[in-house]
Amino acid sequence: MLPLNLNVICYSILSMKRTIRLRLLFCIMGITMACIDSLAQLQPEVADSFFNFIKANKTRSSVYISKDDSTIARLNEEKLMPLGNTVNIMVAVEFAMQASTNMIDKDAYVSLNELEKYHLPETDSGAHEAWIAYEKQKMNIVHDSISLIEVARGMTMFNSNANTEYLMDLLGFDNVKNNHRLFELKNHTAMFPYVSSLFMFQNLGKMKETKLLREIRKLSEEEYCRYAFIFHQQLKDEPNFKSSFRVSKLKPELLKIWSDRLTASTTKEYVQLVKILNNRKFLNENTFGIIAEILEFPMEKKEFQEIFRQYGGMGGSTGFSLTQVIYFTSKENMKMEMAIFFNDLTPTEERQLKKWWYSFEAQLIFDEVFRNKLKF
Repeated sequence: MLPLNLNVICYSILSMKRTIRLRLLFCIMGITMACIDSLAQLQPEVADSFFNFIKANKTRSSVYISKDDSTIARLNEEKLMPLGNTVNIMVAVEFAMQASTNMIDKDAYVSLNELEKYHLPETDSGAHEAWIAYEKQKMNIVHDSISLIEVARGMTMFNSNANTEYLMDLLGFDNVKNNHRLFELKNHTAMFPYVSSLFMFQNLGKMKETKLLREIRKLSEEEYCRYAFIFHQQLKDEPNFKSSFRVSKLKPELLKIWSDRLTASTTKEYVQLVKILNNRKFLNENTFGIIAEILEFPMEKKEFQEIFRQYGGMGGSTGFSLTQVIYFTSKENMKMEMAIFFNDLTPTEERQLKKWWYSFEAQLIFDEVFRNKLKF
């Protein structure tokens, strides 16, 4: 049993995911397709709106952009900020490494019931349900089971948090975490199960919200992660455990703390990471082939194939934070890697930035004059 004060801490965070809706459904497919749709007619005014927001809100923004191995824009690039689902890049890389060395069979099937253990309805904007519907339409579900590679793709294409937690457990949380050292990421906080961490905010003891917030804030990173893992194990082993969760218990104040305590890193670190992927360094060809299946799925579209040799990335949002990491190599062999993170946003600001992002990315890719003016 947990001490009473931490038991109390465990009952209110799932509503956080509803309010935020873990808008980690900031799906890269939607972003990139909108970007491609806008290629025929760039919208510099809209791109400027995104750029001007950053300039007016420097303390809440972090930017690092590299072109052909030269830094072309930077702002607070070493500032730790919540990653949201952008951390799934690390999970995708570990999946590919294990699959390429036959530690796991990417074509093995897993029961949808195993994934459902980590699915908390109304906490991810319907991402998991949307993924299931997509896989049914593709006829990829066989006897209520699906292949691991499709689980991994659902993690990135739809931002299914249930898929992420299942895969981190399958691959080994420590294995995913240890890739920090492999890729020499020095500024990266601990990895832990996001879905399970929501239970830390479920107010089981009916504690006053102010006291609940105070107790959570007092937890060290190690303590916070330890309790997240305890709830993860309960979700995994106890079929009825997740029924105690009540989305309605979470308030914006709780959601904000949950968002702030997500795994964090910097734009500079994540550009360093995806630069390795973009340059096809360090890992073998088989591993990169699987990474492409998971992170570079936009390349399955003819529109992308006409412009890029490879294009991938990941994004996430929580209602308070917004992150996007993109890398690509064009047909003309121009290479770019970019990471842009925001934190302490209002929901209105987050929605607006998402709308502006499409035009900003397209302008950045195709307009050299625009690239040259990105000074902060």
